[in-house]
Amino acid sequence: MFERCLDTLLVHCQGEIGKVIVGGAPDLPGATILDKMNHLNRTDDSFRRFAVFEPRAHVAMTTNLLLPPTRPDADAGFIVLQSDRAHPMSGSNAICVVTALIETGRVPVTGPQALVRLDTAAGLIVARVEVRDGRCLSVSLDNVPAFALALDAPLRTSRFGTIRADIAFGGVFYALVDVAQIGLKIEPAEARALAEAGMSIKADLAGQVTVAHPEIADLTQIAYVMFRDRDADSAVRTCTTLMPGRVDRSPCGTGSSANLACLLARGEVGTGDVRLSRSIIGGTFAAEALGETTVGPYRAVLPRITGQAWIYGREQLRISPDDPFPAGFALSDTWGPYAGDL
Repeated sequence: MFERCLDTLLVHCQGEIGKVIVGGAPDLPGATILDKMNHLNRTDDSFRRFAVFEPRAHVAMTTNLLLPPTRPDADAGFIVLQSDRAHPMSGSNAICVVTALIETGRVPVTGPQALVRLDTAAGLIVARVEVRDGRCLSVSLDNVPAFALALDAPLRTSRFGTIRADIAFGGVFYALVDVAQIGLKIEPAEARALAEAGMSIKADLAGQVTVAHPEIADLTQIAYVMFRDRDADSAVRTCTTLMPGRVDRSPCGTGSSANLACLLARGEVGTGDVRLSRSIIGGTFAAEALGETTVGPYRAVLPRITGQAWIYGREQLRISPDDPFPAGFALSDTWGPYAGDL
């Protein structure tokens, strides 16, 4: 028989799949969600590999591990499990988690609006939810403070010569690159080329750019390269690239927060301003500057990211003791040339 079963909700946010494990997951050691994330990344990543690799998953998705909160002011905790590692925060995945909590009754709702507090490795995320007949019509995430480390930093690349990148934090660290510099457009026909360019630039960052969150010592790596452009209606067109070589289907909540921090640093937004983020397939998030604060020596924006997610199914993952692939696998036919680096 089976040693354990994982109950999983199938959720997408503006097209980006963010499964939510709602039952059956093992307990992880650690006093905080950050400690638990570090355990996955540094000590034992077998559960992540089981959940995110084939034959139980595929490349264009994320699995979110729902956990009991480790702080008294939160309703639930979660960790973002992706193909390269466990990550501290994701806007689209937080919206998926909140939708799962509300629509399964794990967080009670007594009216048309609900409040959900998420314990993450990046800090407390407060979600304001519009609810009708048990459905989440809109989720607004009050994200952790976002700040820019550097604007227009020169970056030597192997494919594109020297380009300029903004380095910013929006829940994770980003290198934000204006897409015109690499001769591409953010449109579906160029998704493969964008993914390959993002992986190449991410490799180029090593040894040239170092990052460190001044208040969370363990956040010390650039997670993603996000390409950006401006649409005719002034919306920011976004394309975040993820290991091992794919593009985010959503407008990217943490990336939109990081971009908002860059706009603040340039004097292009102020408190109360809203910027629309549009994904490669046309999905949208609203990114609002709620106010300002400081993080260490950095001027920071308080971002609110608003979007919507949909539960489209559920599954049960069964862990069998004689499964020949308990750690999963990734093949380069679909996972790309970086599959061997995972």
